[in-house]
Amino acid sequence: MSPWVSLVIAAALGAGTVRARSRLHALPVLRSADGRTSAEDPDGRPSPGPRRRLLTARGVVVEPGVLAAAGAQADREGLDVLELLPRDLAAEDALGLLRLVDPAGYRQDRLAAGRGAGYAVLVSGDVLARAGVDPDRPRNRVELLELTRRLKEYATASTDLAVAPGLSSRPASSGGGNRAAELRAQGLPPGLLSALQLAGLALLAAAAVRDGRWGVAAAGLYWLQPLLVLGTGGPLRPADLARASAARPLRSLRAAVRTAAGARSRPPAGERERTAEYAAELAGGTALFFEPRRADCPWCGAPGPVVRVRMPDLLQGKPGRFTLEECRSCGHVFQNPRLTVEGLDFYYRDFYDGRGGEGAGVVFGRLGAHYRARAAMLAPYATPASWLDVGTGHGHFCDVARDVWPDTRFDGLDMGDGIQDAERRGWVATGYQGQFPDLADKLAGQYEAVSMYHYLEHTRDPFAELDAAARVLVPGGHLLIELPDPESRMARLLGAHWLPWFQPQHQHLIPVGNLRAALAGRGFTVLAEEHGAAHQHNDFVGAVALVTNRLAPDPASPWADPALARPGRRAARLAVRAAALPCLAAAGVLDAVRSAAARRTDGGNAYRLLARKEAR
Repeated sequence: MSPWVSLVIAAALGAGTVRARSRLHALPVLRSADGRTSAEDPDGRPSPGPRRRLLTARGVVVEPGVLAAAGAQADREGLDVLELLPRDLAAEDALGLLRLVDPAGYRQDRLAAGRGAGYAVLVSGDVLARAGVDPDRPRNRVELLELTRRLKEYATASTDLAVAPGLSSRPASSGGGNRAAELRAQGLPPGLLSALQLAGLALLAAAAVRDGRWGVAAAGLYWLQPLLVLGTGGPLRPADLARASAARPLRSLRAAVRTAAGARSRPPAGERERTAEYAAELAGGTALFFEPRRADCPWCGAPGPVVRVRMPDLLQGKPGRFTLEECRSCGHVFQNPRLTVEGLDFYYRDFYDGRGGEGAGVVFGRLGAHYRARAAMLAPYATPASWLDVGTGHGHFCDVARDVWPDTRFDGLDMGDGIQDAERRGWVATGYQGQFPDLADKLAGQYEAVSMYHYLEHTRDPFAELDAAARVLVPGGHLLIELPDPESRMARLLGAHWLPWFQPQHQHLIPVGNLRAALAGRGFTVLAEEHGAAHQHNDFVGAVALVTNRLAPDPASPWADPALARPGRRAARLAVRAAALPCLAAAGVLDAVRSAAARRTDGGNAYRLLARKEAR
């Protein structure tokens, strides 16, 4: 092993230690208000306030003074959810929390997942009611960790955490055997994390044995990290700090092994029924999911489109093959043969909801900077009072866009049930479920802005969607559109493994010139066009992920070939997934370079248009 590897490991551990210390000292600490506060009832007995309830894990006792201080802090800062951290939180739990949460920006980050320690959380009655939570039901730590994630979704800008000096972790402490369940409750993959932890420990051991002083330095830094972070003052003072530091390698190895064992869970509830349903649908093959192939371009009508790319379903691994063809006249790229409505239902199922709902939420939750940039594009031209986001999904964009447009009313429209969740959470003021063209007459002339971000490519008839947008907008209103760019160089370079092809979901990929012409024909004037700013950081990482999915499909999926579950195939899959990890790391570096170049040259894998509906 090269000494440079040990040096890089030591540098990474050092940077992580410094970051953890910085985050530790940024943690808020409960403080009492002077005299009688709004957290005291008329008899002087401390309480969290009439509109709040304290939820605790079994065995946790919260002293009256802690409850009063928590209520006072929530009042002062306008909080709906306040997670309380025991001061004596276990060392590894504290380090894990500091890896996941940046206290300085946690409250302001609307898309940050709700995090905590699983001991106590103070919640407003409004959030409890909208989330449908029974505050009187007993819960363990795992259930409270999972609930904290959910509650943050109902109070995205009014959730925070604080250290409670009078709260103890000891009554509800859990052993390493529960770590897999705790990780799942936080939306983290226990199998992957335990594998990475074991690999990291093996790498540290090899470095210490073979690389001399730099290897020993890296191993020693890992060994002493709990003391370096938590032992030099700060709001958290773990009771087990000495033991955690003295035996850290052994304790970490034991925790990783137990977590790996706990990660082998039973199939989710209803999985057997879901597998039977997929088997019944696939009994007749996939031909019924496709319409007859068309011989002309759906955009301009020119005959003789040519094949651009063919591929299987590299997203979920469902059976079927898909062809994208390109018009030789206008350059429009479209799925041919196109999926039927039943086919779309089959291939969308378990992607944005069901089995895939958790993963989709994680992806959408990482696009905050993109959402803000999309919203800010309108700033030089108008200040909208009303905005309809079409294809809003669960409403992530609308929630984040409030940071840019705090006085704008954001409504959302989508086919899926997620739009109902968005309304309950308060991410949209009103949610409309259905097809946009079908609802356009009902919404005619009601909005000053309409957005379609990565929506048109999913639709069966883009022209009907643009007509609907024109009906819904007021004269002088603005339409904002973002789409994958089929003219991107990376589309040619990566072929079937270019992620924005996104088969089988994307029906149409529209060159920007075609879209500009379609907008002009509907009375719109294009005010701005962006390419580099719309680029998404996923070309190379996406290609590696798609190749990995192709070579190592998931044997646990309900539509999978039963042969994938054989021991030999499972072992091969694990080998492919392990080999993909360094490839993903290298792809991440390439994507960083690619993104910088795209923004500098204004040439990325997507584009945005801003158009105004002219009054006539």
